[in-house]
Amino acid sequence: MLQTILSISGKPGLYKLVSRAKNSLIVEALDETHRRMPAFATDKITSLADIAMYTDTEDIPLHKVLTSLKEIENGQAASLDYRKASGDELREYFAKALPNFDRERVHNSDIKKLLQWYNILVANGITDFDDAMRPTDGDNIDDRRETDGGTAAD
Repeated sequence: MLQTILSISGKPGLYKLVSRAKNSLIVEALDETHRRMPAFATDKITSLADIAMYTDTEDIPLHKVLTSLKEIENGQAASLDYRKASGDELREYFAKALPNFDRERVHNSDIKKLLQWYNILVANGITDFDDAMRPTDGDNIDDRRETDGGTAAD
């Protein structure tokens, strides 16, 4: 089953789509509280399946970058403390996962957020990123359906 993992602008952490209500989505926090709450159309909601990282040649889907981090860390949480790391340390670490990342368009804050998300996912036992973040069809979350593992429609 596709597990839709979401980022909600202005709210920390990650959320799992649980259900749909009449005018909202019901999401569950991927933290120790597992608190459920509504997310409304006015919230900027982004599925992690729709996020990609800039490289010098093409954009790489987030699930591939997370899989690369998992291989580097042997499925454990990130060994780098992203909260305390310098910009140079962040970039050096991230280059191990995505060697050709676009050094002008990928900011230190992007790398920190990626590492935070990676740690949240690993802590929740979500480590099969290719399956958990398989691209889906549709321009918005209500129109989406699971695909056969291909790419999202343009």
